[in-house]
This record gives sequence, structure tokens and C-alpha cells, in this order.
Amino acid sequence: MYTNYDLDKFSSTDAKTNVKAEKKPVKSIPLSRQARTKKKFRFLSIGEGLDFVFLLSIAGVLIIGLIMMFSASYPYAYHRYGNSYYFISRQIGFAGIGIVIMFALSYFDYHHLHFWAPVSLAVAWLLMLLVLIIPSGSDPDAPKRWLNIGFFGIQASEVCKFALILFFANWGSIYYKKMHTIKYGVIPALGVLAVTGILLYAEPHYSGIVICLLIVAVMLFLSGLPFKYFIAAGVFVAAAVSLMAVTGKLTYAMSRLDGWGQALEYTTNEMWQTTWQTRNSLYAIGSGGLLGMGFGQSRQKYLYLPEPQNDFVFAIVCEELGLIGALVILALFGFLVFRGIRICKEAKDMFGRLLGVGLMAQIGLQVVLNILVITDWLPNTGISLPFFSYGGSSLIMLLAQMGIVLNISRTANIQKE
Repeated sequence: MYTNYDLDKFSSTDAKTNVKAEKKPVKSIPLSRQARTKKKFRFLSIGEGLDFVFLLSIAGVLIIGLIMMFSASYPYAYHRYGNSYYFISRQIGFAGIGIVIMFALSYFDYHHLHFWAPVSLAVAWLLMLLVLIIPSGSDPDAPKRWLNIGFFGIQASEVCKFALILFFANWGSIYYKKMHTIKYGVIPALGVLAVTGILLYAEPHYSGIVICLLIVAVMLFLSGLPFKYFIAAGVFVAAAVSLMAVTGKLTYAMSRLDGWGQALEYTTNEMWQTTWQTRNSLYAIGSGGLLGMGFGQSRQKYLYLPEPQNDFVFAIVCEELGLIGALVILALFGFLVFRGIRICKEAKDMFGRLLGVGLMAQIGLQVVLNILVITDWLPNTGISLPFFSYGGSSLIMLLAQMGIVLNISRTANIQKE
């Protein structure tokens, strides 16, 4: 008979032998190929890893934006083009293109964007340069912001916003531990901002300069640039703007600043004309009250508020849906930004976190700035409301950027499993 020791020894040896025998079929080539193929193509499954709450938030903001843009635009569209559906039909077309791009990019691994970061910035600069060279209208003194390609105009500054986020997400992820230095943190930022600022100033597009400056500031802050550099940059920008204003280099901007905060003051006829748009925006917001005048019942959109489908579309929202409706929409924007940032915080690499948070921060910044403009807390400088204001370049770029955030959520969820 075997003793307990012999039985333990036999069982241990037998177990090792069985383990070795069982491992052989697991290491067979067919099974490993099958596993690799399954892992490779599971990414193509519909909905695999997507954050459906975030996707529904995008759909909600987009649908409400299209509805309200149509309500705000049809009187002006009929007056100018004889077709009440002129703006909404085009905007739906832009939305369709953007949705296709969004879902396509949700399958495109965002890590490949590392290579395209400097390329995208160069393309954005080239487009802004072409905007200055190629005439876009009959008035040579009008702002040059669109590159016309037949039926569609590309607003180069919209491409530039994304390019800046992508470039600094890439730069910050590579040099994250060196961003506190002047060589890797300050000098690259100053160089990129100088070129971008000069091109936008030449258009002129001062609201674009403000947004791009804030975007870069957010990206640098997230990348670890010390706060002392932001203070120095703020002082420098304030001094530069003051000097340009004194020397008459900000003539276009000063005409907007002259009426800032005086929309409801009855002064000179010139001031009355300067503040016309902002004043009627305040009339629309005040007329809405708590519950609004009802969907489609706005009065200011009947040629009182100029081009209500653009930057001042939210004033019509306030007039028709009231304070409660406006707050619900702002809450939806807030949830969209919050959910997007939460998704991107789950990314497994610094590049994904910086890229995603930067893209969501752009939406948050533009919403806040647009609301401040229509309420006369900021000068009227032409800042659009994401997903609501009419514009193909803006809507397509926004949906494309949401596709990248969806890809970050897809990649993070699959890696968890």
C-alpha cells in the first residue's frame, strides 16, 4: 500500500503530467489564429463598446438643434431665397454627412491620429492661407473666412480648432513630463499660436482668435504647464490688445466693442444701428418669460433679429421655449460635455485622455461664450452655438469630433474586457 506521502507525490507528478498534456492542444495553431481573428474583427461589431448614453445625448442635441434652427430660420429664408426650407434642407444634408463621418471615425482607432497631428495643423494653416488668397465675394473689405468650393464653403477656422486640439494632445502626451519647461511647454505653444493668430487676424476673425487661444490654454493646462505661465500669457495678451487698440489696428473689433453693454441705451443713431442685433436678442429673451411664447411663435425672427439662424439662434429658443426650455437645453449640453469627459478619462493612454477632453472642452467653451454674447455679457463677435447655429463646416466637424470620442469609448471598453 502507498503511504500518504507516496500518494501526494504520485498525485503531484500525475498532475504535472496531465497539465503538460492538456497544454498541447491549447497551443495549436488553428485555435490561436481563431482567437486573433476574433479579437481583430470584434471591433467591427455594430455597437461594440459604444457608449450609448453619450450617443443618445449627441442625437438629442442634434435633433433639437435642427428643429430650433428651422423654427428660427424659415421667415428669413423665405424673405431672402423665396424658400422657407432653404437653411434646414441644407443643414439636414450637412448633418447626414457628419453622421456618416462620425460613425466611420468611431471605428477608426484614434491612436493612428498621432501621425496626423502635425499634418492636420499644416492643412488648417494652408486652408486659412487660401482663404486670404482666393476671393470669396464681391466686397474686398468683407471678412475672408470661407473657402468656396462650388455649392459648399469651408470655414477654415473650424478645421483649425480641431487641428489645435489634436496637435497639443499629441505633443502633451509625448512630452508630458517636460511640459513644465520653457523648451517643451512654452516655446511650441507660442510658435503655434503666433502663426494661427496672424492668419486669423488677417481674415479678420477675432472670435476665432479668442476660441483658439482658450482651446490651447485648456490643452496646455491639461498637459501640465505650470500656472505661472498662464499669468504671464494673460498679461502679455492684455498689453498686446491694448497696444493694437490704441494704434488703430483693431478697427473691425472696436466697432463691436463700442456697443458692448449698451444695447438697451438710447443714445445716438450710430449706436442704435451698432447694437441692433444684440438689442433684439435681448427683446427675444425677455419676451419668452418663464414658459415661452410657444414653439414657432417667435416675433423677433420676422426680420427684427438679423440672420437668427446663426449666432443668435438661442435667443429665439428663449423666446419660444422660455427660461425653463432654455435651461433644459443647457442642461442637455452640460450632460453631453460631462459624459464625454467621463468617457475620455477612462482612456488607457494620455493621448486619448487629452484628445477627448479637449474636444469636449471646445463644445463647453463655445456654449458658454455664445450665451454670454446673446445676453450682452460679451461683445458681439460671432461665436456660433454648437449643433444649433447654421453652418456646414461647424456641424460636420463637430460630429466628426464626436466620432473620435465614441472611438475612445469603444477602445476603452474593449480593452477592459
